[in-house]
Amino acid sequence: MNIDEALVRRLVTVQFPQWKDLPVRPVALSGWDNRTFHLGEEMLVRMPSAADYALQVEKEQRWLPKLAPSLPVAIPIPLAIGEPTGDYPWKWSIYRWLEGETAAAATPADLAVFAADLAQFLTALQRIDTTDGPLPGLHSFYRGGSLTHYAMEVKQALAALNGKVDVEAAMKLWKEALATTWQQAPVWVHGDLSAGNLLVREGRLCAVIDFGQLAVGDPACDLVIAWTLFKGQSREVFRRELSLDAGTWLRGSAWTLWKALIVAAGFTNPGNAESAECWRIIKEVLADYD
Repeated sequence: MNIDEALVRRLVTVQFPQWKDLPVRPVALSGWDNRTFHLGEEMLVRMPSAADYALQVEKEQRWLPKLAPSLPVAIPIPLAIGEPTGDYPWKWSIYRWLEGETAAAATPADLAVFAADLAQFLTALQRIDTTDGPLPGLHSFYRGGSLTHYAMEVKQALAALNGKVDVEAAMKLWKEALATTWQQAPVWVHGDLSAGNLLVREGRLCAVIDFGQLAVGDPACDLVIAWTLFKGQSREVFRRELSLDAGTWLRGSAWTLWKALIVAAGFTNPGNAESAECWRIIKEVLADYD
């Protein structure tokens, strides 16, 4: 679907006429699941790019305002929800703009401090009451749920990459991870803790964005950042500050391995930089496992 400034301007004009005179312009790094636009200087419009992502709109509208007061840094707070029209078939959101650069664009100089900040955020998130929270499903792409949902993709990726990765070690890690389970009560999980969803100001974590894969369940999926962003001392700080059991860390490494394998095998549509990075991630995950 062609989601551009003209479409956003029409939707805002009709549904939120109080903002019809504000300029609309695309955000530089808009993301894949949603298209994001500046609305004036203090707001953003977030438009799901496909039906699967549209499942996340009402979830974010309901839960983000309830989670925000218990968290140590800012998260997006919805200001309004847009309705489907003949031009655009799904609900959409308007949020207040959050200042900061992404950790993908401006890697913090002291990653160990940043790792401690992020661990503090996750600890606070996991302590919030989960009553009536959304269980893992298609809306979260099964983040917070079982790794078994992606077992076939792992098998197919390893077959495609035979001779390029250590298939035996990767399958051993995968099978051992599947044999473990989260033994405590379900907790809130962000579901997509990537460097692009972490905002930085003066080297510190100042906000976490993109809660589309929010769910209540196993926090292992939120550990992927340990291998995609952190390394060495920062990875150790992140692990120490979270104090999660060994099985959860093993499942976290399996989540990381799954994503890196399907990128390496060409099952997604990454850019060249992401393709190169996935090989480093596979190597580090397997090295840590050994």
